Amino acid sequence: MRRFRDYFKSEIDREKYFNDPDYRQMILKKLKQRERIKRVILISLVISFVVYAIYLISGLPSLQQLENPTPELATKVYSYDGELLGQFYIKQRAYTPIDSIPRNLINALIATEDRKFYRHWGIDFDRVIKAMIKNILSLRIREGASTITQQLARNLYLSQELSLTRKIREAITAIQIERTYTKEEILEMYLNIAYFGMSAYGVESASFVYFGKSPSELTLAECALLVGMLRSPARYNPFEYPDRAIRVRDIVLKNMLVTGFITEEEYEKARKEPLNLNRGREYIYSGIAPHFLEYVRFLLHQKAEKYGFNIYKDGLVVYTTLDARMQRYAIKAVKEQLEELQKEFDKAWKWDKELLNAVLDKAIKQSPKYLEADSSEKNKVYKELLNDKAFVDSVKRETTRIQTGFVAIEPQTGYIKAMVGSSNFEIFKYGLNHVTQIKRQPGSAFKPFVYTVAIDNGYSPAYQLLNQPITIIMANGEKWTPSNFDGTFGGKVTLREALKMSINVVAVRVLQELAPINQVIDYAHKMGIKTEIPPYESIALGTAEVIPLQLTSAYGVFANEGVYVEPVAILRIEDRFGNVIEESKPEKREVISRETAYIITSMLEDAVNSGTGTRVRQFFHLPCAGKTGTTQDFADAWFIGYTPNLVAGVWLGFDDRRITFGGTFGQGGRAAAPMWGRFMRYVYDDPEINMPILDFEQPPDVVSATICAESQKLATPYCPQKITDLFIRKYLPTKQCDIHTSEQKPRIMF
Repeated sequence: MRRFRDYFKSEIDREKYFNDPDYRQMILKKLKQRERIKRVILISLVISFVVYAIYLISGLPSLQQLENPTPELATKVYSYDGELLGQFYIKQRAYTPIDSIPRNLINALIATEDRKFYRHWGIDFDRVIKAMIKNILSLRIREGASTITQQLARNLYLSQELSLTRKIREAITAIQIERTYTKEEILEMYLNIAYFGMSAYGVESASFVYFGKSPSELTLAECALLVGMLRSPARYNPFEYPDRAIRVRDIVLKNMLVTGFITEEEYEKARKEPLNLNRGREYIYSGIAPHFLEYVRFLLHQKAEKYGFNIYKDGLVVYTTLDARMQRYAIKAVKEQLEELQKEFDKAWKWDKELLNAVLDKAIKQSPKYLEADSSEKNKVYKELLNDKAFVDSVKRETTRIQTGFVAIEPQTGYIKAMVGSSNFEIFKYGLNHVTQIKRQPGSAFKPFVYTVAIDNGYSPAYQLLNQPITIIMANGEKWTPSNFDGTFGGKVTLREALKMSINVVAVRVLQELAPINQVIDYAHKMGIKTEIPPYESIALGTAEVIPLQLTSAYGVFANEGVYVEPVAILRIEDRFGNVIEESKPEKREVISRETAYIITSMLEDAVNSGTGTRVRQFFHLPCAGKTGTTQDFADAWFIGYTPNLVAGVWLGFDDRRITFGGTFGQGGRAAAPMWGRFMRYVYDDPEINMPILDFEQPPDVVSATICAESQKLATPYCPQKITDLFIRKYLPTKQCDIHTSEQKPRIMF
């Protein structure tokens, strides 16, 4: 009745309401409609709340899970042929009871992460309100308000996604944990599962990883550093970023001072303490494929958020594409080639004084001894290291160590069958994977993409261009005159001969006359090169940087009759119960015609049989094709080659780009091609692998014809210079030479 009176007063005409029955009925009808709408909205809200509550509760851990946390299981990674390659798990895992954890570590944790830990029951509402205000004022999430118990709930039972639902579940679970465990048990669990970086889960593991000691031996400063790293282990990694680590350590110490856990004297003493890191540690991925295993780990981390799994705890089973037998042959080929090449390089290399000083300056300033020294002591430490013969020799040795990246791929499936990521092929020390993580100029190994466009545009391998100097006006007005490797020039040469002998000026002419730059860039990208390729004529000589895995995969297009297949490392991921989480579905697309792919293959067969890649034939004699690559000053040596069923790529060079081979032994043909040949011989000779011996299959629309070199038309019996080569049928000349139509007597010149 009250709602009626309110409505009556505000919205209706009183006189009309009592005197007009129709008007009165309309008003009553409106009132009923409003009541119905309100009921519908209320019921919808109740239903939505119930559904959300059910969804919320369904994601919470059960009472059994709270009382008995699920045991963590390692993720096992298997090769294609069933060999265990390695495992991802919590390294050096050991459970440390609360009595063995230093009180300084506990106090540092409470002072930094949750000062009201002993006074709340899972949630600190004061912090929640303050964090909400700060986040609203900044218009984005800048500050969290999770207690230690909430962090434990997230680490034990929940995902790491950033959402309101997860935060609510986290809060509810934290309350349940507080009801189930004592405060000391919560601290014990937290410090035994917390992630400290570098595969160190728990305080026991972290103590040995960073300081080489047990938790009970940790100093106050070391405890503060470990707690400071919890927020972002990668950002505050003391091995990589010692300055950041010291800053965050000092912040934790300050927190402890403010909260009364330490005295001013203890604070000052701890601040002056050096990091004292365990520099002698060796972290390795055991097994035959450490770099491939690390690549798989990287891919799994990318998938973790999508599927909600933890690769260190959830006991996944991962089946990969790697063939353990081929991997061993790759290691053997790398080892044999590097032993010979390193000796040759060491004999030839002469240190330039200016370069050596620059290398030593960088090494000293990155050394632990220099970084941990006080500012007043740095000059003294610098001079000591500069005069330390053992230190200088080690820097020179490591800087001039030849590095390599080797990868083999099955072109029809994209399966990565072997991968050697560095010259340290037996271990992975958190260094570069030279197959997946470097970008280097490919030199002449890029030329096949230029010639591919020319062939696709209707030109044949028999087409001739001048092997003469050419000058190009660059965008900035400067002139560029490319030269051939041997410094010599000649007359006209066919495209086949130019690619076989890797003639630079002809490759540039192809780019200018037959294969537009933008088209070449487009083709290279479609064939698998994902790095930036600037639109300059110099790309014909391989000046655009590429990633070895991508370059090798791109050559797979030629082997796979024009079809690109994305490289694949993981075949299948299963959970601990055998349920399939994901199966590989590699991207496939036809990027060039089967006919073009075959003709380029025919040209690259010549490069191996009688061109720049002939050293392959010292080891491997079956049908194959490939191309060498050598960059300026012999900085990088390449060979990318393939058979009908396997494509492999080799890169050789140095991590410090100021170091180069500096001699012809650093050519792609001399340094890289033999490694490729060794590997292929070992694989094809193995009866257990039983690799089929196939030849490249010529498509029906690729035909052989003889043309006149001068007219580029079908040759007549009278043409003085004839060329027999392959043609795509639709581009085959249809007319005979109209220059040499009859036998002509030689003209007498006066």
